[in-house]
Amino acid sequence: MSTPTASQTAAHGPAHAELDRMWGELAPVGRDGGSGGYRRFAWTREDATLREWFAGECARRGLDVVEDRAGNQWAWWGDVDAARARGVQGVAIGSHLDSVPDGGAYDGPLGVVTALATVDALRAAGHEPTVPIGVVNFVDEEGARFGVACIGSRVVTGAMTPERALGLRDNDGVTLAEALRDAGRDPDAIGRDDEAFSRVGTFVELHVEQGRGLADLDRPVAVGTAIWPHGRWRLDLAGQANHAGTTRLEDRDDPMLRLASAILTARTAATAHGCVATIGKTRVVPGGVNAIPSAVTAWLDARGPVAADVREVVEAVARDSGIRPAAEPVCESWTPETTFDADLAARLSTLLDDAPLLGTGAGHDAGILTNAGVPTAMLFVRNPTGVSHAPDEHAEVADCHAGLDALTAVVTDLAAPAGG
Repeated sequence: MSTPTASQTAAHGPAHAELDRMWGELAPVGRDGGSGGYRRFAWTREDATLREWFAGECARRGLDVVEDRAGNQWAWWGDVDAARARGVQGVAIGSHLDSVPDGGAYDGPLGVVTALATVDALRAAGHEPTVPIGVVNFVDEEGARFGVACIGSRVVTGAMTPERALGLRDNDGVTLAEALRDAGRDPDAIGRDDEAFSRVGTFVELHVEQGRGLADLDRPVAVGTAIWPHGRWRLDLAGQANHAGTTRLEDRDDPMLRLASAILTARTAATAHGCVATIGKTRVVPGGVNAIPSAVTAWLDARGPVAADVREVVEAVARDSGIRPAAEPVCESWTPETTFDADLAARLSTLLDDAPLLGTGAGHDAGILTNAGVPTAMLFVRNPTGVSHAPDEHAEVADCHAGLDALTAVVTDLAAPAGG
């Protein structure tokens, strides 16, 4: 989002001005000077800065931040526990602040900033929260450091055990347990937190669109309908280390050849089955230019509209690329098809001037909460480039403001008192 002019800010009102201010404050945090993208990884110095920023913005609004057992940050406007005691659950909004390597600025932070600005807009309109309104910053949504997406929402809802989470390792071999200790936290404290997410009656996540659906439709905001089934698989490809200059080609056991075959097979199988797939991360041992590797580890990401087709892609990679019988793909995460509450999506579409209904191949914390039984919706803001997880990810100022207006209208509707 480019910086608006003074006349634009004045015209858009105080809540829009707050959104612009917060966006400007976040812009430098974790930005890589070379790529122009962001490196905001879980439980790092940058992550600590972002969490402090979030807590500060909540305090600025008189909201106290409470962390759940997974480290997700929640701030409630209204007494959510008193409301729950009388049978009323809250409406939560928000997203995440972490990024993929060299990621764009909008994926995650736009939803957090817009959620905070929605509180400002509601207050300016004189709203009094009979139904509590919460703002959440989910931790480690992207999985960029430990390889599994949505760790914060998976752990808090019980979709991932704390034992598995704590044993995950980053590229330097640091476990999540060790990272938590380094951040001054007790890893033994993390786990499912029924009390935390049972406060949530409805969750709405605003997110930049990660494609060109809205650009093609010439609309600024859409309502999400579903998330494709998707997963990540690890491929452990063994070989024999040797000299790159003295070993005859016929004597080589080079795992890079299996990797190359796996990459090509993933593409052809995805095309054949109507899916998408890529191998976007590898680790080569020993990693010397003049050495034949002894081992390669690669990670396959596969997604598609039909779960069986996604699994067929993975099977094809295992069967046709030559990695068998020595190796089998190891599933590190799997999320089934996630359909958001259809009645809620239709209700929000009607509320927002018949906003388009769009599905997505991207995973979100909203999907994890849906699978945990929380009624959930998503709003997408137009991305004119269609690019995501890269520095060219973008949203225009006017569309970000339209997203704020849409989220404000949605929360106003969802948080209206019963019979009101």
